[in-house]
Amino acid sequence: MRSVEEQQARVAAAAVAPRPVRVAIAESQGLMCAEEVVTERPMPGFDQAAIDGYAVRSVDVLSVGDGAGEISLPVMGSIEAGARTPSRLQPRQAARVQTGAPMPTLADAVLPLRWTDGGESRVRILRSVRSGAYVRRTGDDVQPGDVAVRAGTIIGPAQVGLLAAVGRDRVLVHPRPRLCVMCVGGELVDVSRSPGTGQVYDVNSYALAAAGRDAGAEVNRVGIISTDPRELRETVEGQVNRNEIVVIAGAVGGAAAESVRTVLAELGEMEVARIAMHPGSVQGFGQLGRDRVPVFLLPANPVSALVVFEVMVRPLIRLSLGKRQPMRRMVQARTLAPISSVAGRTGYLRGQLMRDQDTGEYLVQALGGAPGASTHLLATLAEANCLVVIPSEVDEVRTGETVDVAFLAQRG
Repeated sequence: MRSVEEQQARVAAAAVAPRPVRVAIAESQGLMCAEEVVTERPMPGFDQAAIDGYAVRSVDVLSVGDGAGEISLPVMGSIEAGARTPSRLQPRQAARVQTGAPMPTLADAVLPLRWTDGGESRVRILRSVRSGAYVRRTGDDVQPGDVAVRAGTIIGPAQVGLLAAVGRDRVLVHPRPRLCVMCVGGELVDVSRSPGTGQVYDVNSYALAAAGRDAGAEVNRVGIISTDPRELRETVEGQVNRNEIVVIAGAVGGAAAESVRTVLAELGEMEVARIAMHPGSVQGFGQLGRDRVPVFLLPANPVSALVVFEVMVRPLIRLSLGKRQPMRRMVQARTLAPISSVAGRTGYLRGQLMRDQDTGEYLVQALGGAPGASTHLLATLAEANCLVVIPSEVDEVRTGETVDVAFLAQRG
Protein backbone atom coordinates (compact mmCIF):
# COMPACT_ATOMS: atom_id res chain seq x y z
CA MET A 1 0.00 0.00 0.00
CA ARG A 2 1.42 3.34 -1.07
CA SER A 3 1.46 6.33 1.27
CA VAL A 4 -0.51 9.49 0.55
CA GLU A 5 2.71 11.50 0.30
CA GLU A 6 4.18 9.09 -2.27
CA GLN A 7 1.07 9.28 -4.43
CA GLN A 8 0.95 13.07 -4.15
CA ALA A 9 4.58 13.23 -5.28
CA ARG A 10 3.75 11.10 -8.35
CA VAL A 11 0.86 13.40 -9.19
CA ALA A 12 2.88 16.60 -8.63
CA ALA A 13 5.62 15.34 -10.97
CA ALA A 14 3.04 15.34 -13.79
CA ALA A 15 2.06 18.98 -13.30
CA VAL A 16 2.47 21.04 -16.46
CA ALA A 17 1.24 24.61 -16.53
CA PRO A 18 -0.58 25.63 -19.73
CA ARG A 19 1.34 27.98 -22.00
CA PRO A 20 0.93 31.64 -21.03
CA VAL A 21 -1.67 33.58 -22.99
CA ARG A 22 -2.33 37.28 -23.41
CA VAL A 23 -5.74 38.36 -22.13
CA ALA A 24 -7.62 41.60 -21.57
CA ILE A 25 -6.88 42.98 -18.12
CA ALA A 26 -10.60 42.71 -17.28
CA GLU A 27 -10.24 38.92 -17.65
CA SER A 28 -6.95 38.59 -15.78
CA GLN A 29 -8.19 38.72 -12.19
CA GLY A 30 -7.18 35.68 -10.14
CA LEU A 31 -4.57 34.53 -12.66
CA MET A 32 -0.80 34.60 -12.25
CA CYS A 33 1.10 37.23 -14.22
CA ALA A 34 3.57 35.63 -16.66
CA GLU A 35 5.59 38.74 -17.55
CA GLU A 36 7.36 41.68 -16.00
CA VAL A 37 5.11 44.64 -16.76
CA VAL A 38 7.52 47.57 -17.17
CA THR A 39 6.09 51.07 -17.29
CA GLU A 40 6.94 53.26 -20.26
CA ARG A 41 5.80 56.61 -18.88
CA PRO A 42 5.66 58.26 -15.47
CA MET A 43 2.54 58.10 -13.35
CA PRO A 44 1.12 60.61 -12.85
CA GLY A 45 2.27 62.01 -16.16
CA PHE A 46 2.09 65.64 -14.98
CA ASP A 47 2.06 67.64 -11.76
CA GLN A 48 -1.52 67.59 -10.51
CA ALA A 49 -3.59 68.86 -7.61
CA ALA A 50 -4.18 66.23 -4.94
CA ILE A 51 -7.12 68.10 -3.42
CA ASP A 52 -9.71 70.76 -4.31
CA GLY A 53 -8.36 74.20 -3.46
CA TYR A 54 -6.14 76.97 -4.82
CA ALA A 55 -2.83 76.52 -6.60
CA VAL A 56 -0.31 79.07 -5.28
CA ARG A 57 3.36 79.81 -4.97
CA SER A 58 4.17 78.81 -1.38
CA VAL A 59 6.52 81.80 -1.04
CA ASP A 60 3.55 84.14 -1.57
CA VAL A 61 1.73 82.87 1.54
CA LEU A 62 4.63 82.23 3.91
CA SER A 63 3.86 85.29 6.07
CA VAL A 64 0.33 84.18 7.00
CA GLY A 65 0.21 83.76 10.77
CA ASP A 66 3.46 85.70 11.35
CA GLY A 67 1.77 88.95 12.28
CA ALA A 68 2.00 90.36 8.77
CA GLY A 69 -1.75 90.82 8.57
CA GLU A 70 -4.30 89.35 6.25
CA ILE A 71 -3.19 88.05 2.83
CA SER A 72 -5.50 87.83 -0.12
CA LEU A 73 -4.62 86.94 -3.70
CA PRO A 74 -6.40 87.56 -6.98
CA VAL A 75 -7.81 84.37 -8.57
CA MET A 76 -6.64 84.16 -12.18
CA GLY A 77 -9.17 81.46 -13.14
CA SER A 78 -10.32 77.92 -12.54
CA ILE A 79 -8.60 74.74 -13.76
CA GLU A 80 -10.69 71.57 -13.96
CA ALA A 81 -9.54 67.95 -13.96
CA GLY A 82 -8.80 66.97 -17.54
CA ALA A 83 -7.95 70.51 -18.66
CA ARG A 84 -5.59 70.35 -21.64
CA THR A 85 -4.76 74.02 -22.10
CA PRO A 86 -1.53 74.97 -20.29
CA SER A 87 -1.80 77.79 -17.77
CA ARG A 88 0.75 79.95 -16.00
CA LEU A 89 0.56 81.48 -12.56
CA GLN A 90 2.03 84.93 -12.03
CA PRO A 91 3.68 85.95 -8.72
CA ARG A 92 1.11 86.72 -5.99
CA GLN A 93 -1.73 85.03 -7.86
CA ALA A 94 -3.86 81.96 -7.14
CA ALA A 95 -5.79 79.58 -9.39
CA ARG A 96 -8.84 77.56 -8.31
CA VAL A 97 -8.10 73.86 -9.01
CA GLN A 98 -10.02 70.59 -8.82
CA THR A 99 -8.56 67.32 -7.60
CA GLY A 100 -6.54 65.85 -10.46
CA ALA A 101 -6.26 69.14 -12.35
CA PRO A 102 -2.88 69.97 -13.93
CA MET A 103 -0.92 72.47 -11.86
CA PRO A 104 -0.25 75.83 -13.54
CA THR A 105 3.38 76.73 -14.21
CA LEU A 106 5.18 78.31 -11.20
CA ALA A 107 2.61 76.98 -8.68
CA ASP A 108 4.26 74.61 -6.19
CA ALA A 109 1.48 73.96 -3.64
CA VAL A 110 -2.29 73.71 -3.23
CA LEU A 111 -4.17 75.49 -0.46
CA PRO A 112 -7.12 73.34 0.71
CA LEU A 113 -10.48 75.10 0.48
CA ARG A 114 -10.87 74.97 4.27
CA TRP A 115 -7.77 77.17 4.65
CA THR A 116 -9.40 79.96 2.60
CA ASP A 117 -12.63 81.90 2.43
CA GLY A 118 -13.49 80.22 -0.90
CA GLY A 119 -13.47 83.49 -2.86
CA GLU A 120 -14.01 83.44 -6.62
CA SER A 121 -12.32 86.61 -7.89
CA ARG A 122 -10.12 87.10 -4.86
CA VAL A 123 -9.30 84.59 -2.13
CA ARG A 124 -8.43 85.32 1.48
CA ILE A 125 -5.67 83.04 2.83
CA LEU A 126 -6.14 81.76 6.42
CA ARG A 127 -3.03 79.54 6.68
CA SER A 128 0.35 79.22 5.02
CA VAL A 129 1.34 76.13 3.05
CA ARG A 130 4.72 74.52 2.42
CA SER A 131 6.18 73.87 -1.02
CA GLY A 132 4.91 70.60 -2.52
CA ALA A 133 1.90 70.34 -0.21
CA TYR A 134 -1.14 68.63 -1.76
CA VAL A 135 0.60 68.19 -5.10
CA ARG A 136 1.16 64.86 -6.84
CA ARG A 137 4.42 65.30 -8.72
CA THR A 138 5.18 63.73 -12.09
CA GLY A 139 6.29 60.14 -11.50
CA ASP A 140 5.44 60.10 -7.78
CA ASP A 141 3.79 56.68 -8.18
CA VAL A 142 5.77 55.09 -10.99
CA GLN A 143 8.81 56.13 -13.01
CA PRO A 144 9.59 54.92 -16.55
CA GLY A 145 11.38 51.58 -16.30
CA ASP A 146 9.76 50.64 -12.98
CA VAL A 147 8.13 47.20 -12.76
CA ALA A 148 4.41 47.75 -12.19
CA VAL A 149 3.45 44.05 -11.87
CA ARG A 150 6.04 41.31 -11.43
CA ALA A 151 5.93 37.87 -13.00
CA GLY A 152 4.51 35.40 -10.50
CA THR A 153 2.12 37.92 -8.95
CA ILE A 154 -1.51 36.85 -8.59
CA ILE A 155 -3.50 39.58 -10.31
CA GLY A 156 -6.08 41.12 -7.98
CA PRO A 157 -8.08 44.35 -8.07
CA ALA A 158 -5.03 46.50 -7.22
CA GLN A 159 -2.96 44.91 -10.01
CA VAL A 160 -5.77 45.34 -12.53
CA GLY A 161 -5.96 49.01 -11.55
CA LEU A 162 -2.20 49.45 -11.85
CA LEU A 163 -2.16 47.80 -15.28
CA ALA A 164 -4.84 50.23 -16.41
CA ALA A 165 -2.96 53.15 -14.84
CA VAL A 166 0.18 52.40 -16.84
CA GLY A 167 -1.79 52.04 -20.07
CA ARG A 168 -1.85 48.26 -20.48
CA ASP A 169 -5.05 46.81 -21.91
CA ARG A 170 -3.72 43.23 -22.15
CA VAL A 171 -1.34 41.17 -20.02
CA LEU A 172 0.42 37.81 -20.32
CA VAL A 173 -0.92 35.33 -17.73
CA HIS A 174 -0.82 31.66 -16.85
CA PRO A 175 -4.33 30.54 -17.87
CA ARG A 176 -6.59 28.28 -15.87
CA PRO A 177 -5.90 24.60 -16.61
CA ARG A 178 -8.71 22.92 -18.51
CA LEU A 179 -10.29 20.12 -16.49
CA CYS A 180 -12.66 17.50 -17.92
CA VAL A 181 -15.00 15.57 -15.61
CA MET A 182 -16.89 12.45 -16.70
CA CYS A 183 -18.48 9.42 -15.04
CA VAL A 184 -19.07 5.77 -15.87
CA GLY A 185 -21.71 3.48 -14.42
CA GLY A 186 -24.69 1.65 -15.85
CA GLU A 187 -26.75 2.73 -12.85
CA LEU A 188 -26.34 6.46 -13.51
CA VAL A 189 -28.90 8.85 -14.97
CA ASP A 190 -28.62 12.61 -15.35
CA VAL A 191 -30.50 14.85 -12.94
CA SER A 192 -32.78 15.95 -15.81
CA ARG A 193 -34.31 12.44 -15.90
CA SER A 194 -36.25 10.39 -13.36
CA PRO A 195 -34.29 7.36 -12.14
CA GLY A 196 -35.86 3.96 -12.66
CA THR A 197 -35.46 0.81 -10.62
CA GLY A 198 -31.79 0.30 -9.76
CA GLN A 199 -30.78 3.71 -11.07
CA VAL A 200 -29.31 6.70 -9.23
CA TYR A 201 -28.62 10.29 -10.14
CA ASP A 202 -25.19 11.25 -11.47
CA VAL A 203 -23.86 13.17 -8.49
CA ASN A 204 -20.16 12.94 -9.20
CA SER A 205 -19.90 14.87 -12.44
CA TYR A 206 -21.69 17.86 -10.90
CA ALA A 207 -19.89 17.76 -7.55
CA LEU A 208 -16.43 17.21 -9.04
CA ALA A 209 -16.96 19.90 -11.68
CA ALA A 210 -17.86 22.33 -8.89
CA ALA A 211 -14.75 21.27 -6.95
CA GLY A 212 -12.65 21.90 -10.05
CA ARG A 213 -14.02 25.40 -10.50
CA ASP A 214 -13.45 26.07 -6.80
CA ALA A 215 -9.81 25.05 -7.26
CA GLY A 216 -9.42 27.50 -10.15
CA ALA A 217 -9.78 25.26 -13.22
CA GLU A 218 -11.75 25.90 -16.39
CA VAL A 219 -14.15 22.96 -16.23
CA ASN A 220 -15.81 20.91 -18.96
CA ARG A 221 -18.41 18.59 -17.42
CA VAL A 222 -18.99 15.81 -19.94
CA GLY A 223 -21.23 13.82 -17.59
CA ILE A 224 -22.09 10.15 -18.10
CA ILE A 225 -20.13 8.38 -20.84
CA SER A 226 -20.61 5.02 -22.52
CA THR A 227 -18.49 2.03 -21.49
CA ASP A 228 -18.63 0.56 -24.99
CA PRO A 229 -14.90 0.14 -25.73
CA ARG A 230 -14.93 1.98 -29.06
CA GLU A 231 -17.08 4.87 -27.84
CA LEU A 232 -15.18 5.08 -24.58
CA ARG A 233 -11.84 5.29 -26.35
CA GLU A 234 -13.07 8.00 -28.73
CA THR A 235 -14.51 10.06 -25.86
CA VAL A 236 -11.47 9.82 -23.59
CA GLU A 237 -9.00 10.36 -26.43
CA GLY A 238 -10.89 13.47 -27.53
CA GLN A 239 -10.95 14.92 -24.03
CA VAL A 240 -7.28 14.12 -23.41
CA ASN A 241 -6.40 16.07 -26.55
CA ARG A 242 -8.21 19.24 -25.41
CA ASN A 243 -7.69 19.31 -21.63
CA GLU A 244 -4.77 19.50 -19.22
CA ILE A 245 -6.41 17.27 -16.58
CA VAL A 246 -9.05 14.54 -16.92
CA VAL A 247 -11.10 13.02 -14.09
CA ILE A 248 -13.22 9.86 -14.53
CA ALA A 249 -15.40 8.85 -11.59
CA GLY A 250 -16.66 5.29 -11.10
CA ALA A 251 -13.65 3.76 -12.85
CA VAL A 252 -12.22 1.81 -9.90
CA GLY A 253 -13.78 -1.37 -8.57
CA GLY A 254 -16.13 -3.80 -10.33
CA ALA A 255 -16.21 -5.47 -13.75
CA ALA A 256 -17.22 -2.25 -15.56
CA ALA A 257 -14.24 -0.42 -14.11
CA GLU A 258 -11.94 -3.23 -15.24
CA SER A 259 -13.11 -2.85 -18.84
CA VAL A 260 -12.61 0.94 -18.60
CA ARG A 261 -9.03 0.49 -17.42
CA THR A 262 -8.36 -1.94 -20.28
CA VAL A 263 -9.36 0.72 -22.81
CA LEU A 264 -7.38 3.46 -21.05
CA ALA A 265 -4.26 1.30 -21.06
CA GLU A 266 -4.30 1.53 -24.85
CA LEU A 267 -3.85 5.31 -24.59
CA GLY A 268 -0.92 5.41 -22.18
CA GLU A 269 0.20 4.56 -18.68
CA MET A 270 -2.56 3.96 -16.14
CA GLU A 271 -2.20 2.45 -12.68
CA VAL A 272 -4.86 1.62 -10.12
CA ALA A 273 -3.37 1.37 -6.64
CA ARG A 274 -4.41 1.16 -3.03
CA ILE A 275 -3.37 4.33 -1.20
CA ALA A 276 -3.04 4.44 2.57
CA MET A 277 -5.94 6.85 3.09
CA HIS A 278 -9.62 6.69 3.85
CA PRO A 279 -12.08 7.23 2.39
CA GLY A 280 -11.08 6.56 -1.22
CA SER A 281 -8.13 4.22 -0.78
CA VAL A 282 -8.56 2.59 -4.22
CA GLN A 283 -7.86 5.12 -6.94
CA GLY A 284 -6.14 5.41 -10.29
CA PHE A 285 -3.66 7.79 -11.86
CA GLY A 286 -1.84 7.83 -15.16
CA GLN A 287 -0.76 9.93 -18.11
CA LEU A 288 -2.51 9.40 -21.42
CA GLY A 289 -2.15 10.62 -24.99
CA ARG A 290 0.76 12.12 -26.87
CA ASP A 291 1.04 14.94 -24.33
CA ARG A 292 0.91 12.57 -21.33
CA VAL A 293 -2.10 14.32 -19.82
CA PRO A 294 -2.74 13.51 -16.14
CA VAL A 295 -5.85 11.31 -15.80
CA PHE A 296 -7.44 10.38 -12.47
CA LEU A 297 -9.76 7.43 -11.79
CA LEU A 298 -11.95 8.13 -8.76
CA PRO A 299 -14.34 5.96 -6.75
CA ALA A 300 -18.05 5.87 -7.56
CA ASN A 301 -19.04 6.91 -4.04
CA PRO A 302 -19.53 10.71 -4.13
CA VAL A 303 -17.98 11.40 -0.72
CA SER A 304 -14.94 9.24 -1.46
CA ALA A 305 -14.60 10.85 -4.89
CA LEU A 306 -14.69 14.36 -3.42
CA VAL A 307 -12.10 13.49 -0.77
CA VAL A 308 -9.75 11.96 -3.35
CA PHE A 309 -10.26 15.03 -5.52
CA GLU A 310 -9.39 17.27 -2.57
CA VAL A 311 -6.25 15.33 -1.64
CA MET A 312 -4.91 14.47 -5.11
CA VAL A 313 -6.52 16.46 -7.92
CA ARG A 314 -6.88 19.89 -6.34
CA PRO A 315 -3.14 20.26 -5.58
CA LEU A 316 -2.36 19.46 -9.23
CA ILE A 317 -4.75 22.18 -10.40
CA ARG A 318 -3.12 24.67 -8.03
CA LEU A 319 0.36 23.71 -9.25
CA SER A 320 -0.78 24.11 -12.86
CA LEU A 321 -1.97 27.62 -11.96
CA GLY A 322 1.55 28.38 -10.78
CA LYS A 323 0.69 28.45 -7.07
CA ARG A 324 3.75 28.03 -4.86
CA GLN A 325 1.65 26.53 -2.07
CA PRO A 326 -0.89 24.14 -3.62
CA MET A 327 -2.20 22.66 -0.38
CA ARG A 328 -5.06 23.91 1.76
CA ARG A 329 -4.38 26.02 4.80
CA MET A 330 -3.85 23.78 7.84
CA VAL A 331 -4.67 24.72 11.42
CA GLN A 332 -4.57 22.81 14.68
CA ALA A 333 -7.82 22.33 16.55
CA ARG A 334 -8.94 20.69 19.78
CA THR A 335 -11.50 17.91 19.38
CA LEU A 336 -14.93 18.26 20.99
CA ALA A 337 -15.67 14.52 20.86
CA PRO A 338 -13.78 11.26 20.24
CA ILE A 339 -12.81 10.46 16.66
CA SER A 340 -12.28 6.96 15.23
CA SER A 341 -10.04 6.36 12.23
CA VAL A 342 -8.70 3.35 10.30
CA ALA A 343 -5.34 2.09 11.51
CA GLY A 344 -2.63 2.15 8.85
CA ARG A 345 -4.37 4.81 6.71
CA THR A 346 -4.38 8.59 6.86
CA GLY A 347 -7.92 9.66 7.64
CA TYR A 348 -9.61 12.62 5.94
CA LEU A 349 -12.76 13.01 7.99
CA ARG A 350 -15.21 15.80 7.42
CA GLY A 351 -15.88 18.09 10.31
CA GLN A 352 -17.09 21.48 11.49
CA LEU A 353 -14.37 23.93 12.52
CA MET A 354 -15.23 26.56 15.11
CA ARG A 355 -13.35 29.14 17.13
CA ASP A 356 -13.65 29.96 20.81
CA GLN A 357 -14.57 33.65 21.00
CA ASP A 358 -12.81 34.10 24.34
CA THR A 359 -9.52 32.27 23.71
CA GLY A 360 -9.29 32.29 19.90
CA GLU A 361 -8.62 28.53 20.02
CA TYR A 362 -9.82 26.38 17.12
CA LEU A 363 -12.30 23.63 17.99
CA VAL A 364 -13.45 20.82 15.71
CA GLN A 365 -16.40 18.44 15.71
CA ALA A 366 -16.13 15.40 13.43
CA LEU A 367 -19.27 14.63 11.41
CA GLY A 368 -20.76 11.26 10.49
CA GLY A 369 -20.84 7.90 12.17
CA ALA A 370 -18.37 5.05 12.37
CA PRO A 371 -15.62 4.64 9.77
CA GLY A 372 -16.96 2.98 6.64
CA ALA A 373 -20.62 3.81 7.12
CA SER A 374 -19.92 7.53 7.32
CA THR A 375 -18.18 7.69 3.96
CA HIS A 376 -21.56 7.43 2.20
CA LEU A 377 -23.22 10.37 3.92
CA LEU A 378 -23.04 13.14 1.33
CA ALA A 379 -25.27 15.38 3.46
CA THR A 380 -22.65 15.57 6.20
CA LEU A 381 -20.02 16.58 3.67
CA ALA A 382 -22.23 19.51 2.71
CA GLU A 383 -22.28 20.54 6.37
CA ALA A 384 -18.50 20.29 6.71
CA ASN A 385 -16.16 23.25 6.50
CA CYS A 386 -12.98 21.27 7.09
CA LEU A 387 -11.29 17.89 6.79
CA VAL A 388 -9.85 16.46 9.98
CA VAL A 389 -6.54 14.80 9.08
CA ILE A 390 -5.75 11.77 11.26
CA PRO A 391 -2.23 10.26 10.90
CA SER A 392 -2.03 6.67 9.68
CA GLU A 393 -0.60 5.44 12.99
CA VAL A 394 -3.60 6.75 14.96
CA ASP A 395 -6.96 4.95 15.17
CA GLU A 396 -8.54 6.79 18.10
CA VAL A 397 -8.45 10.47 19.06
CA ARG A 398 -9.77 11.36 22.50
CA THR A 399 -11.83 14.41 23.38
CA GLY A 400 -9.63 17.43 23.94
CA GLU A 401 -6.68 16.19 21.89
CA THR A 402 -5.19 18.35 19.14
CA VAL A 403 -5.54 17.37 15.48
CA ASP A 404 -4.56 18.89 12.12
CA VAL A 405 -7.44 20.35 10.15
CA ALA A 406 -7.55 21.37 6.48
CA PHE A 407 -9.76 24.42 6.25
CA LEU A 408 -12.18 24.19 3.33
CA ALA A 409 -12.52 27.92 2.78
CA GLN A 410 -15.43 28.85 0.55
CA ARG A 411 -14.62 31.05 -2.42
CA GLY A 412 -17.00 33.88 -2.53
